[in-house]
Amino acid sequence: MTQPVSPPRDSTDKVPQARPPAWRGLPARADVRTLSLLGVLAALIIVGGITKPDEFLDTRNLQLVLTQASVVGVVTVGMTFVIISGGIDLSVGAIVALASVWATTVATQEYGFAGILFTALIVGVGCGLVNGVLIAYGSMVPFIATLAMLASARGLALQITDGKTQIVTVPSVLDLGERDAYILGIPPLVLVFAVVTVIGWLVLNRTTFGRRTVAVGGNPEAARLAGIDVRRQRLYLYLLSGLCCGVAAFLLIVLSGSGQNTNGNLYELDAIAAAIIGGTLLTGGRGTITGSVLGVLIFFTITNIFALNNLQSDVQQIAKGAIIVAAVLVQRRTASTT
Repeated sequence: MTQPVSPPRDSTDKVPQARPPAWRGLPARADVRTLSLLGVLAALIIVGGITKPDEFLDTRNLQLVLTQASVVGVVTVGMTFVIISGGIDLSVGAIVALASVWATTVATQEYGFAGILFTALIVGVGCGLVNGVLIAYGSMVPFIATLAMLASARGLALQITDGKTQIVTVPSVLDLGERDAYILGIPPLVLVFAVVTVIGWLVLNRTTFGRRTVAVGGNPEAARLAGIDVRRQRLYLYLLSGLCCGVAAFLLIVLSGSGQNTNGNLYELDAIAAAIIGGTLLTGGRGTITGSVLGVLIFFTITNIFALNNLQSDVQQIAKGAIIVAAVLVQRRTASTT
């Protein structure tokens, strides 16, 4: 018995096409955000050049802005990784303070440059380890765990210093902050920030560690089913954040020539705000190192312009708050349209 032959398909019939995966649009959206941030930064530079051309465009002033941004910028790189994973770290400022005062005690300074650097790094990593263990293996909410570390680190820093400023007497450390140490007119602190930024970008975008970080932030359960050890990944991320705090503490020691228990004040807010402005989602799963770095530069450029125009610090804080709100609203609008 012959089978009926179906008529040939008309060439005009429409064949349903599969929708491209959503992730394919992420690079384009990231490029748009980066260009937008660059536009904002360029606009701020123009404003500064118009309002205070002699002071703002002076080479020393620009070097100062970059140097000050470098300390918070290093912290922001670590914070970006943590937020992309769906976490938060409120203790970064306190860790910077604790690392800076512990590294500038008289006993530590006896070991010279290496002793100060090693102490700053090991204190930062140690605090990150405590945060990571409590969150990853103690099942504590990141907000609570890092808030506890904030209070503890600040208290310990105050106890070490007894409320006094610890002056650095190691010449090799102090020399890094002098103009003679600049390389092609670039301060060493800025070069360190640039190196940390490049390493952070490569780790996030070109390594398995970066892909796992995004996966954990996007959907922890799916990441676990895919074979990712979510708890270990979170531990590593808080270790990374602590390491960045240790580096930032050393840079702050070089910049100020001292260690104080008040160091790193509100660094956690600046780092979180810079990451948000740069396009990092507080819910996790998306973020860029480039955007976070541009967010830091925008904040410090605004602060510098306000300072040169003798505007009050409260106006600066209001402006920062407005920028953060605007960035979050833009994020929500972008998320709702994708």
